[in-house]
Amino acid sequence: MSVFNTSEVEIATFFLTGIPGMEHAYLWISITICFVYLISILGNCTILYFIKTETSLHEPMYYFLSMLAFSDLGLCISSLPTMLRIFLFNATSISPDACIAQEFFIHEFTAMESSVLVIMSMDRYIAIGNPLRYTSILTTGRIIKIGLAFAALCISLILPFPFILKRLKFCKKSLLSHSYCLHQDVMKLACSDNRINFIYGMFVAIFSLFFLLFIFVSYILILKIVLGIASHKGRLKVFNTCVSHICAVLTFYVPIITLTSLHRFGFPGLEHIHSWLSIPFCVAYLIAFIGNVTILSVVWIESSLHQPMYYFLSILALTDLGMSLSTLPTMLAVLWTNSREIQANACYAQLFFIHTFTFLESSVLLAMAFDRFVAICRPLHYTTILTNSVICKIGLACLLRSMGVVLPTPLLLRRYHYCHVNALSHAFCLHQDVLKLSCSDARVNSVYGLCVVIVTLGVDSVFILLSYVLILNAVLGIASPEERQKALNTCVSHISVVLIFFVPVIGVSMVHRFGKHLSPIVHILMADIYLLLPPVLNPIVYSVRTKQIRQGILRAFGLERRS
Repeated sequence: MSVFNTSEVEIATFFLTGIPGMEHAYLWISITICFVYLISILGNCTILYFIKTETSLHEPMYYFLSMLAFSDLGLCISSLPTMLRIFLFNATSISPDACIAQEFFIHEFTAMESSVLVIMSMDRYIAIGNPLRYTSILTTGRIIKIGLAFAALCISLILPFPFILKRLKFCKKSLLSHSYCLHQDVMKLACSDNRINFIYGMFVAIFSLFFLLFIFVSYILILKIVLGIASHKGRLKVFNTCVSHICAVLTFYVPIITLTSLHRFGFPGLEHIHSWLSIPFCVAYLIAFIGNVTILSVVWIESSLHQPMYYFLSILALTDLGMSLSTLPTMLAVLWTNSREIQANACYAQLFFIHTFTFLESSVLLAMAFDRFVAICRPLHYTTILTNSVICKIGLACLLRSMGVVLPTPLLLRRYHYCHVNALSHAFCLHQDVLKLSCSDARVNSVYGLCVVIVTLGVDSVFILLSYVLILNAVLGIASPEERQKALNTCVSHISVVLIFFVPVIGVSMVHRFGKHLSPIVHILMADIYLLLPPVLNPIVYSVRTKQIRQGILRAFGLERRS
């Protein structure tokens, strides 16, 4: 067997990385990954099929959507083989040529997706700015030419990557950072001069920023046109045609910007740039505060929203505000002033509020599932079952249950001794994190913590699932397809926020349980996502998906007349 430990011998094989320390759970992880890929492939194939077969969809907007679906399929197929090889068979080796080919296709389809989003923003601008000339400007022939031109541009941008990688020598290092190959990841392993790769990579990244800038300018022009429309209903109608594209842009660019920031900065050992790292956190907190306060204000002001569903939404918004306020002080103290000390009692108080609001959010989501069940399965008795007093009692019961199950945890923690280690893993206090520092027997807390999770998050998730089984059974019994769709549409927002809450919770639990050997950055990020994601996304989901909330916000800002 050859030993590659000198600069004279080139490496013939690269090794991909799965999730370090979780090799024993790869089979279970592969199930989730397969499920995600299956949804992606089926979803995009469905879009392509319907656009091809439905003549009513043979319009510029849907042709561009089919290009986006094709790019998404290409991106999935490019990363799927190595990811499944790792998690199903623990096969981490890959030849340099295969790796270079994979990184070409991944970057190519990423660039294509970015360019299609630019084309779609141009499509929206023409549709809104020149509606009478829309079909004459974007003819089928012109759409094909635009698609081919952008595809050629992307290929010409990405094609140099494999050639400038091939010229590099790889001597000592052979371990890549991901379960697929990326240019910047492979480039780091080189033992020869990689400055050309770095400079060209920066050029491509900067060039890609022009795509984002073009989209931004397009929406400024669209906004200018929309504000000039006299009819408030016309404004709303125009805004609605852009919502899907805006969501797609955010879905694409937010992960890319986040990945780039982490690739460039990370967290550990970078205390000197904590002030810069605080900017995205401050933006996230600001969005959470403004979004949830807006929801509360609109529900309070708009008499048409004085209904059970929106009362529960108000309770959810209050919970999200409480969650944000619980973590904000210590998070900003660490990032702004590098003040990392916290008194034990203050730490116990913080973890009490964080866990209380976490379990309260779970309880509120269960209450909202009950609300949807009553609304769909007992529509005639909806207002008589969920009266204001019943809603108040449900809200109070949720609060008392959450406080009741969490209250013993700080009291139990206070009786322990903390001897040597006193550094917590996060910028805020969590029960399981403080518990690890104890030099006393902590089995009581461990058992109690597990019981609390089972009787709150576990029971709540089971009842939420059960309620949707009953809802689905009721919906399938509705004769009219239109009424079925209408009933299911009332549940979309709630299902979205349930996933936004429970997916990070499951992720954090898995990392905490199985990922003891993972990098600290993974634990930090998962905890931050777990606490920040629901307060940020919940108001956005309800504002975008719920017509009454959306109209209330538009009326509050003077964009729609009161009826």
